[in-house]
Amino acid sequence: MSERIRAIRGAITVPIDTADEVTSATRLVLEDMIARNALSPDDMVSLIFTATGDITSQFPAVAAREMGLTAVPLLCATEIPVPGSLPLCVRVMLHAYMPADRQVWHSYLRDAVRLRDDLAEAPPA
Repeated sequence: MSERIRAIRGAITVPIDTADEVTSATRLVLEDMIARNALSPDDMVSLIFTATGDITSQFPAVAAREMGLTAVPLLCATEIPVPGSLPLCVRVMLHAYMPADRQVWHSYLRDAVRLRDDLAEAPPA
């Protein structure tokens, strides 16, 4: 079975902009993405985080470092302000080596589920 780099998306909202809430929410979505896709740190190529402009207390990447993902390259960016966009939102793009035929499961949690409710279903048990 061949492997290739796959992109897995995730997003979560933060109840309030505090360092603890941003870290906790980011950790929650990362843990969900990792579990849904049965990933290990060795599978991960990179993580790209974006945060809406109303998140200023903490870099979302702090959560990844606290989870022990020290060998995975990380990048944080601020999203452009778009009228009507979802507030207090952290988005993640995780690149990982996965078997080419394995289903990719994206994670949209809390209010972020409305961004892509078509992708928010849980994987089969």
